[in-house]
Amino acid sequence: MTYKEEFIKFMTECGVLKFGEFTLKSGRKAPYFINTGNYKTGRQLCRLGEYYAACMQEHGLQADVLFGPAYKGIPLAAAASIALWKNHGVEVGYAYDRKEVKDHGEGGMIVGSELKDGTKVVLIEYVMTSGKALREVYPKLKSVADVDVTGMIITV
Repeated sequence: MTYKEEFIKFMTECGVLKFGEFTLKSGRKAPYFINTGNYKTGRQLCRLGEYYAACMQEHGLQADVLFGPAYKGIPLAAAASIALWKNHGVEVGYAYDRKEVKDHGEGGMIVGSELKDGTKVVLIEYVMTSGKALREVYPKLKSVADVDVTGMIITV
């Protein structure tokens, strides 16, 4: 069984991938629904990160930082970063955005690894139906630094 086939089985076992009739956020109808909020244990997050890391390795994606959009993308980026180090010896930072700018403490819109001009970023997202999330995240990243988005990993 390939890691992709294992991943689909894993998602159903965790209750993340469900089949039926669903209305998506975009208004579209779909025969399945993915809710990454159902990853609830350390074991599940560890395995999840391994699947994302395997995908990065298979496709030769290069990154200095994995970026997970708030909120559900945050644990995906963190888990993938851990798995890249643990299983492949590749050290990659991770970062995420806030839903709104924080004006106290360290402030800012981005949390985690520093984004600088030329930083190679791979976006980690669980689902994309309309592309709205990407259209919102990309300008946020570019407002911080002239990053180089080298790829995206999307569950579906």
